[in-house]
Amino acid sequence: MAATAMAGQQMEMMGTRQKSRAVSLTERNRELFETQRRARRGPTPEVFFAKHIDNSRIVKADDPVRKREMRTFAAMMSVLFVLVMVYVWQHFSAIEIGYHIESQKSQVEQLREDNRQLRLSEAQLTDPGRIDRIAKQLGLDAPQPGQVVRPDGGDPNAPVLAQASAPGMQMAR
Repeated sequence: MAATAMAGQQMEMMGTRQKSRAVSLTERNRELFETQRRARRGPTPEVFFAKHIDNSRIVKADDPVRKREMRTFAAMMSVLFVLVMVYVWQHFSAIEIGYHIESQKSQVEQLREDNRQLRLSEAQLTDPGRIDRIAKQLGLDAPQPGQVVRPDGGDPNAPVLAQASAPGMQMAR
């Protein structure tokens, strides 16, 4: 009997399908949905009852094992967080120090280049030939005997004892 009812429904659906080719797609879907709904629920309607549950008086029981596990977990996560932060701090400090070292190296190279330029300028300015040319342009001549006075008060015509000293170093008297 149930098989006959199912076969009848299928035949009805087949007939509906042939009829619905002329009907719009929306109407066809609505008809299929209604047919399926009638086949599912049967003759009795479904009834739902609302249940009001009051959980305000329920008290959660403490679980000491769970509390200890959570404290241990929190402590381990704190230690892990501190270790990660120390690592990150060291890493960023190393990067910052690297940048500082590179800036110091570039500053040293700039100072060396400035020093080289100053030495070159000094060598050009202290060239005896250049000084002689400028002196002649200004009308100066070589000093006459007796014109040069030494700061130590010695005789300018007295023989001078030659002394060897390291370049750049002056001997204290």
